[in-house]
Amino acid sequence: MVAKSPAQACEPLIAMRRNKANSVLLGKALKPLSLAQLESQLRPIFLAALGGDAAAYRLFLDTISTRLRGYLRQMLARVGRNEMSETEDVLQETLLALHLSRHTYDPASPVTAWARAIARYKLVDHLRRTGRHASNLPIDDEAYQLAAPDDAASDAKLDLARAMQALPERTRTLIDRVKLQGTSVAEAASATGMTETAAKVAIHRGLQAMAKFLSKRGAKAI
Repeated sequence: MVAKSPAQACEPLIAMRRNKANSVLLGKALKPLSLAQLESQLRPIFLAALGGDAAAYRLFLDTISTRLRGYLRQMLARVGRNEMSETEDVLQETLLALHLSRHTYDPASPVTAWARAIARYKLVDHLRRTGRHASNLPIDDEAYQLAAPDDAASDAKLDLARAMQALPERTRTLIDRVKLQGTSVAEAASATGMTETAAKVAIHRGLQAMAKFLSKRGAKAI
């Protein structure tokens, strides 16, 4: 039997995604999968994505988002954070990090563990920025080196800068202050003349827009 390439291996799943009804069924089917089963499905998809398959890249992001959303929701609940909007914000930051760090992935490592390690890193970073301790989080991920090679890091910074530039100025300022400089939402909101609630909404929508922008760029660039 001739071995299938990563792209060939994930063709059935990609075809299912193109059909809206089937993509819903796919999402429902993936939820109860064990980590090993999920890995067996995601690995060929991600390898095909890294090989330049745009449909595989979108499928990977859609599928891993479902798994990581549940993981982040559970971890935030352990430290008393139960707002769904907070889960979504950390998820969007994680998707940005996955995109910017995709060139650091070691094909010899499980893609699910690599993605979850990045999610945990972003979660801990989020808790530190918001003044919460992360000591209650379980140490259940392998320690992955998230620093990219110089050339990949330069490309990542350029991608991030372009994504930021595509945002409205006030949203860009909020994300820079809160997510990059580590100031509180209240302080950033005050500096931009917004209410704290409005600032939270703007940051959330801005992160979503950045993730969408970068996923499109990634689908063209990888």
